[in-house]
Order: sequence, then C-alpha cells, then structure tokens
Amino acid sequence: MNLSYPRFGPAGAAESFAAMGYKSTLEMPAYLAGFGLDWFEYQCGRGVAVSEEKARQLGAAFARQGIGVSLHAPYYISLASKEPEKRDNSVQYILQSARAVDWLGGDRIVVHPGGLGGLSRADATALACATLQKALQCLDENGLSHVHICPETMGKINQLGDLDEVLTFCGLDERMLPCVDFGHLNARTHGGLAQKADFAAVLNAIENKLGSERLRSFHIHFSKIEYTDGGEKRHLTFADTVYGPDFEPLADLLAAKGLAPAVVCESAGTQTEDAQTMQQTYRAALA
Repeated sequence: MNLSYPRFGPAGAAESFAAMGYKSTLEMPAYLAGFGLDWFEYQCGRGVAVSEEKARQLGAAFARQGIGVSLHAPYYISLASKEPEKRDNSVQYILQSARAVDWLGGDRIVVHPGGLGGLSRADATALACATLQKALQCLDENGLSHVHICPETMGKINQLGDLDEVLTFCGLDERMLPCVDFGHLNARTHGGLAQKADFAAVLNAIENKLGSERLRSFHIHFSKIEYTDGGEKRHLTFADTVYGPDFEPLADLLAAKGLAPAVVCESAGTQTEDAQTMQQTYRAALA
C-alpha cells in the first residue's frame, strides 16, 4: 500500500475494545472507525493462527472502512541463530506471516530480528542478512514478492536490531522497509530521543541509507517505554511523564517533511486512545 498521508492505529486490541462491548476481531474495523483511526496492526506474535477465511473476511471489513493493515510476525523469529534449523524455521514464519497479511489485504509484516546468538554484532548482522535473503527468495517463489518485510529496531541492548543494523537489513532489497520503534530506540539509548534534532538524526539516517522514497513510506512503532541499564523494561502509556519519548517532535518532522508512514501505537492497554492522540498531534502540526 503506497500511502499518501500518515496513517494511525493500534497494535492489537486495546482495553477499551472489550470495555465498549466489542467481542469479535471482526468488529475491530467498526471500533477503529469510531475513533477516526485508519490503520491496524494484526498481532501474530505467538504464531500465525488466523484462517484464510477469517482473514479475508476481516480484510474486507477493514477495506470498507478505509483502514490499512500490517501484521506483526511471531516474536520467536531468530534471524541470526547459530542453528540452521531455527533460521530455516524463521523463514517459514516470515512466509506464514506474509500469506496472512496478504489475506488481510495488507502488504507489511513487522519482524523482530532476535538475539545475537552468542555472536559478535557484525557476525550476527551478516547471518541475519543471509536469512532475510532466503526469506525474500521464499516470498518470491510463493507469489508474495509484493509484501514488505519490515525489520524492527529493538529495545534491549543485547538484541540484534539497533538502527544501523536495521538499515543494513533493509539495504538488501528495495522492497524492505524499516520498522523504526522510537520507544525502543529511546530505551536502548537511555533517553536519547529528547530533542527534535534527535528524531531528525534518525530520519536523516534512513534517508541517507535507503533514499527519500523509503523514508517517506517507512513503518513506525511508537510508545513510551520504561528502561534500565540493559534497555527496554516495559511499555507504558502516554500518561507517563518520566521515560518518554514524546511524539510532538516527530509529528512536527513528519508534517514538515511531507512523510506518509504507517504509525502504530504499542502503548500498554491504551494503544487506541494514544494512537488517536498521535493523529491529533500530527494534524495540529500541519496547521
């Protein structure tokens, strides 16, 4: 999906979904439309279990509401495992995720790179690149070459997936888009995203490595995250005033640069409401 303007929505169901009386995932499009939101990230972190029939039905409902869809691939993907079997399994999880998002009418899957597997960062990055190349070939062989793999920046320092590593992954193929989780980057840099210049440096790095078109259409995760010396500890809500990061500086940059990313909120339970807040903040930045 080539986006002409930023889209905003939650990752999975917020607490208000059930609190407002909704029960079935098939009701998610109507729920999001009630908030004026136009994106949803379907969660398959524990495995891709959705059936083709349900996914296509849900995708049609999202399309009727004008809501775009992405999918989060299983958390246990390990691109740099020392065990070939685990890397091959990871390729299959990426394939399963790509099939499911295609059924949903979307074309983006978010992928956690995984751990370092006892390797140096450079060796782990190289092995992960080889796994991703296999995954791209697998998607091509299965008629899914239109699906964008979006490697995600990670929040724990001992995980694979700092910004440079994610941009290296995306340098493998122009179809790949970075999923920049600004909460994760802030956590792994112990509060390094404080000023507008800090956010601008991230956007500049994307453009310098991948070009202006992929900067324009990249994928965003955003939430406030508590962190320790090792990085990410837990996701918070926008009510937090201690850890950050704040969305306003990024909203100003998205508006000033005319960017059109998908912006997915991963707040702890208030992701729908906080996605709406981000949407409103962005619209104010346009004024």
